[in-house]
Amino acid sequence: MSKLPQWLIKRTPKSSNIKKLRSLVDDDSINTVCESAKCPNIGECYSCGAMTFMILGNICTRNCRFCAVEEGNPLPVDETEPKRIAEAVKKLGLKYVVVTSVTRDDLPDGGAEQFAKTIIEIRCELRAVSCEVLIPDFRGDMDALKTVTKAKPNVINHNVETVPRLYPSIRPQANYQRSLNLLETAKKLSKDICTKSGLMVGLGENCGEVVDVLRDLRRVKCDIVTIGQYIPPSKNHAPVVKYIEPETFDRLRMTGLEMGFKRVFSGPFVRSSYQAHKVF
Repeated sequence: MSKLPQWLIKRTPKSSNIKKLRSLVDDDSINTVCESAKCPNIGECYSCGAMTFMILGNICTRNCRFCAVEEGNPLPVDETEPKRIAEAVKKLGLKYVVVTSVTRDDLPDGGAEQFAKTIIEIRCELRAVSCEVLIPDFRGDMDALKTVTKAKPNVINHNVETVPRLYPSIRPQANYQRSLNLLETAKKLSKDICTKSGLMVGLGENCGEVVDVLRDLRRVKCDIVTIGQYIPPSKNHAPVVKYIEPETFDRLRMTGLEMGFKRVFSGPFVRSSYQAHKVF
């Protein structure tokens, strides 16, 4: 694939912005997906005081071909982590918090209890804060999902990531239907919770396949969807097949809104938690 097109060239973030927010958190052991996944929006988000906390360590038990997070054997669960995340949220004065995690297939509940504890601790510190959780599939364990929903996050986000045809090569340890089932069950468990999902384009899918995914997400009553350009984090990851023009993202946004999504955030730099407070 040739060099990045003009619409995907983004100014290098000022390291001072990142250092400033990090100094406010004042805890180097707190992980963010912004850093671990090498997000291209990190400078923009950090400069306006937004970050996505990543719990349960920074080592994933899966090996998705698109993700920069390290794969291997994770460390034991840190019982102090929920409280430390809550304290960081308070220091930053956040009104909207996004919490995600690595996938922890080594844990009986996939880390669901840690999500619930983190939400509860955040609300103890800041009662009025809104919480979004970007969760793994918990290997289809709906009891684990129930543990998260009982903590009453405002938004449950779970990304389908790509079209089902590409799962064997891009997400070999995941299952498309399992992800849809999780989103559908989350809505059934609590009608007050907003459900959200996202996918990347440029991995070799065609537009019809993307539209089919949007239809599937609406069928399970997903409320919000994000669509962004896949950019390989390194040469060792899945290569980009095509850079999608901004006009195509605009068309996908309109298609999604016509289907009945409450929000469709579609654009080259859109990521699942990018400007999440505005999407919500």
